[in-house]
Amino acid sequence: MGELFISLPVAERTYRLAIEKGHEELFRKAAKLIDKRIKDYSTSYAYKDKQDLLAMVALEYATNFLQSEQLLSEQELQWEGKLTEIDQALDSQLKDSSLPVL
Repeated sequence: MGELFISLPVAERTYRLAIEKGHEELFRKAAKLIDKRIKDYSTSYAYKDKQDLLAMVALEYATNFLQSEQLLSEQELQWEGKLTEIDQALDSQLKDSSLPVL
């Protein structure tokens, strides 16, 4: 798709990034979300500097990511089990039927 260079403000600093062209909106939305969470934390907790707020935001998003990964893994196992059940039921039906097996 190609590379695009953008300047992205996060926590009152601007970062120059090289991203894939189709991902610009995603990066800008993520930066706004980070800034919003920083603002939320700044009004709720005592802090020394932006680093403390960035650490809290990073911890929040890393925890959410890990929870999502775990949930997805559990769902994949459930689907795998269901697909195995369906496969076994179909095999059983094919064995019991008088139709030739391909």
